[in-house]
Amino acid sequence: MNIHKASRTTNFSTGESWVGRVAVVSVWGDVDALTAPDLAAAIQAGVRQAPDALIVDLSNVQFLASAGMGVLIASGSDLGPSVRFGVVADGPSTRRPLALIGVDTMIAVYRTLDEAVRARS
Repeated sequence: MNIHKASRTTNFSTGESWVGRVAVVSVWGDVDALTAPDLAAAIQAGVRQAPDALIVDLSNVQFLASAGMGVLIASGSDLGPSVRFGVVADGPSTRRPLALIGVDTMIAVYRTLDEAVRARS
């Protein structure tokens, strides 16, 4: 796994791994207005490698602000049908905000990485 530390805060980092032709962007820490651009950059780095699918794994995120949700929505829209997009979110810090705002109706949200990889492969 390639791990990329963000420079803006010490409570945020991303990593990239692959399962076959599925890129997985894992996120740790808080996704807020300061770190959302780093999340967008990590997603774009994965996209540049031409995956069949891209999954953003928020399993280790403690706080997900609207700026982070905006990045997820924009990424899902930008990828279009050429790259299958999904998000792993389970728990009150991630899944609940995605459901409250309705993001889970715009992009595929899964409870586990295994479930997301199976569905997006």
